[in-house]
Amino acid sequence: MCKVDLAAKEAAIARVLEQHPRAADAGREHPALQGCEDVRWSDFPACPAGIPVLLHALLDKGAASEAARVLHHSLFNDIASMNAAMPTALPFLLRLARDPQVSVRSDLLALLVGVAGYSEPVDAGHEAMVLWFGSDSEHPEREQCRAVFAEHARVVLALAEELANSDERAILRQAAGLP
Repeated sequence: MCKVDLAAKEAAIARVLEQHPRAADAGREHPALQGCEDVRWSDFPACPAGIPVLLHALLDKGAASEAARVLHHSLFNDIASMNAAMPTALPFLLRLARDPQVSVRSDLLALLVGVAGYSEPVDAGHEAMVLWFGSDSEHPEREQCRAVFAEHARVVLALAEELANSDERAILRQAAGLP
């Protein structure tokens, strides 16, 4: 498994800031990001403190693409698991994905579909799946993400309707408990 360590995540965020020094100030007043700097992101295991930098950089047209890529890697621990911070980041991502002015909106929609897929419960009776993805009790962030999707069901429904792929629409809707 390809595990991304915290130092690598922090270094990637630092590179985004080095390449785009003003990106951290982008969208300072954007309502979708209110409260993102109040979260103690580093309290989550393997989560970099610089998540707000990346969220703001998503609103900087020059930095947005790289910020989206780094954010994705920062909110996943490896190819089989989300970071425990994902349920906290999810409302910010949903609100940003709803904004048609966000240049990386399609990247955010793809990330949300991925999070919805990773949020699905793992069948405890399927030994290989548990071995690969871990049990639900080991990964409470799955259920927490489903709760966030459900809490924002109206937004999820609107975003799902924008997706061209019917399987992706179904994944996103299912994570929110929608038919």
